[in-house]
Amino acid sequence: MKKEKTMIIVTGAIIGIAAILLVMLGNPKNMGFCIACFIRDITGSLQLHSVEKLQYARPEIFAIILGSFTVANIKGEYKTTGGSSPILRFFLGFFIMIGALVFLGCPLRMVLRLGGGDGKAVFALFGFIGGIFIGSKFLNQGFSLGRTYKIEKFGSYGFMAAILLLTVLTAFSLIGKPELEAHAPFIASFVFAIVVGVMAQRTRFCMVGAYRDMFLFKDTTLFFGTLSLFVVVLVGNIITGNFSFSITGENAIWYFLSMGLVGFAASLAGGCPLRQLILAGEGNTDSIITIIGMVFGAAIAHNFKMASSPTTVNTNGKIAVIVGLVVITAIAVLITKQRKNELKKLGL
Repeated sequence: MKKEKTMIIVTGAIIGIAAILLVMLGNPKNMGFCIACFIRDITGSLQLHSVEKLQYARPEIFAIILGSFTVANIKGEYKTTGGSSPILRFFLGFFIMIGALVFLGCPLRMVLRLGGGDGKAVFALFGFIGGIFIGSKFLNQGFSLGRTYKIEKFGSYGFMAAILLLTVLTAFSLIGKPELEAHAPFIASFVFAIVVGVMAQRTRFCMVGAYRDMFLFKDTTLFFGTLSLFVVVLVGNIITGNFSFSITGENAIWYFLSMGLVGFAASLAGGCPLRQLILAGEGNTDSIITIIGMVFGAAIAHNFKMASSPTTVNTNGKIAVIVGLVVITAIAVLITKQRKNELKKLGL
């Protein structure tokens, strides 16, 4: 247990260091390592939304998956599985992204913003924890998306081949072309992210799991990863002069609700956006479906003006968050009731 805690602390620290260094090398401030933002930008690079400044195929996503895939194969942990409520997982991924883009950041970026002095992220943190708490209650009452099944490796390997191809195309697409958005050099982004992918695979690092395990099992192991991430980012921002404290109550309720949506949906989906990438690298096609849902969510959010600006939460975004909370609650209630009825029929 002590070794496990040490490893999770190291993993959180590595993610924090990667975020600080990638900002110094060119990634936007407080977005050094944001899974939702990276997926949003990749979505734009595929021309699925038309925001020109958000159309850079960030290599970090590809590298995280490849890192997980590589170490999972080395350790004999690569198993192709799937078939666990793919449609529901798609919608969970969709609303995870909607919530993240209303707040402007995934759970990782939430901590990065806190470490940079953005006091508004505190409201998001409370909402995130609240969403996980509610999701944990449903998990404790029997919510389950169903069992997974072993499937042919062809589909999963095909996904990994596509990831490798996109990585190569991304590298070549940058040659001689103007930058559409601030970003660190390709090699630096790829190397840092592949290390994160390896470490996160070995330690099961997960922002959602950190609180879910505390609520369900009184286990704080994963929480130490989140804590070390925050401490490293805070110290790093102070050292590099990127710490600037500010806090207002403006949009507080929407940051609370949007990240509450993320926490709720991600707890039912089985992990935060980073965890979904790691699971995809391990051969879990259900997580691939969740990621596809996130891509679709990013496209819809920007094409229909649901995503926020740094200072404004759009009306469409507010509506989308409320709809998302209603839909996810309905999924949680109906599936939990269905599982209880199934157990009753079995006499359990």
